Amino acid sequence: MKKLLIVLAITMLAQTAQAQLFSRERLANLETFDNQFLSWGYFLGFNSYDFKIEYNNEFSNTQTDIVVEGQTGFNVGLIGDMRINKYMNLRLEPGLYFTQRNLLFPGFTENADILREVKSTYIHVPLLLKISTKRLNNWKPFIIGGFSTSLNLSSNENNPEDNSQGQFRTTTYTNYYELGFGIDLYLFYFKFTPSIRGVFAISDELVPDADPTSNYTSNISSLNSRGVFINFTFQ
Repeated sequence: MKKLLIVLAITMLAQTAQAQLFSRERLANLETFDNQFLSWGYFLGFNSYDFKIEYNNEFSNTQTDIVVEGQTGFNVGLIGDMRINKYMNLRLEPGLYFTQRNLLFPGFTENADILREVKSTYIHVPLLLKISTKRLNNWKPFIIGGFSTSLNLSSNENNPEDNSQGQFRTTTYTNYYELGFGIDLYLFYFKFTPSIRGVFAISDELVPDADPTSNYTSNISSLNSRGVFINFTFQ
């Protein structure tokens, strides 16, 4: 599903750019929009989260690794944009992200022991630097990157129950770095921006079980979220 989302997003961006580039329309929409020191907007989109798992003891057979099944989630949020110069903008994009990942653990026979559902509702706050090219007709490509933090409203970090009672626990707060690209499209009434961004956690999110020999967490060295965001921005 994640690969499909990425392919669809890249295809959409390429087709949109091609349509704008080869269009006979040469009227410039929103000619002074980018001269604003501050601008605002909102975004809607999709996400696909995964976990990168590092082990204390590497398995000789990859079939015994923990399997992570990601699902497509939904994003919604606001945008605050500050103009630095003609080609650079600083952006704050607080949003609400809904997602779920299923962890399948080897060595068990009962489905209740194999499966752990990790449901997350993140308040995700990135601070990003946007670097754009020169505007051409009514479109302008850009790259974007920065750092972010999230608060997981669904976190069970302080839950006294662990995997022995069916609860896989993760931390409440997580830090990330982000990299992506997109295209600003200047329409008649507003600026529309499709973009795709990779998000990578730099802090360990695992809350170990109380039992140091737990079959679920004892061999996990670190657990880090990573994901793909596809957002559609309106300003």
